[in-house]
Amino acid sequence: MEAILLHNLETILNRITKAAIKCNRNPDEIRLLLATKTVPADRIRMALKAGQTLIGENKVQEIKDKYAGLKDIPHENHFIGHLQTNKIKDILKYSISCIQSLDRLDLALKLNERLLRENKTMEVLIQVNTSGEASKFGIAPDDAIPFIKEVAQLSALRIKGLMTIGLFSAETEKVCPCFRLLKQIQEEARALELPGVEMNELSMGMSGDLETAIEEGATIVRVGTAIFGQRIYPDSYYWNERS
Repeated sequence: MEAILLHNLETILNRITKAAIKCNRNPDEIRLLLATKTVPADRIRMALKAGQTLIGENKVQEIKDKYAGLKDIPHENHFIGHLQTNKIKDILKYSISCIQSLDRLDLALKLNERLLRENKTMEVLIQVNTSGEASKFGIAPDDAIPFIKEVAQLSALRIKGLMTIGLFSAETEKVCPCFRLLKQIQEEARALELPGVEMNELSMGMSGDLETAIEEGATIVRVGTAIFGQRIYPDSYYWNERS
């Protein structure tokens, strides 16, 4: 099992490198995030021991369950799922360094309030629903810039960039506009030069479309299935948090 995982990991890293070189980017600019939803701690450890440092979870409960099994091995943990406001207190207990899925003002306000109370700060990415699908979370593209302006006023939150899931499709011409739209919003936000706001990160692209995402400017690609193997359900099931 470990040999297969390491082979899969090497394959993905090679794909990232080739995609970056093809569009004249430095591969070192692109981080691989291991999407570890449903993956047990012992298998995550295999990837971390192989030199990976960044993982992402969709569920607060899974972060809790795996925390003890991973805390002794150096790594960075991002939260990439839909965060309910009643889970804010829990998520701050488990060394999450970035919430990639900030997508509504009530969450931002309550997160900021809790962080101030605990004398902490949190890096965040603004999640944008670039595909326009009702099944996906994320701020509407037209509302992204006003939302960024509002979040920028919250002193405990550090905006580092944007995240999107994009359209689940094997057809590049359908996926590409989602990533291109996120890049466009990034450029608009950068032009505002808001104090304390960085727009360096674009978290987009997964197992099936990471090459397209890298071509359009991704700095973080989130890969689970192609490394850890097929889950019981397709990726769309796990990312559709409304069901």
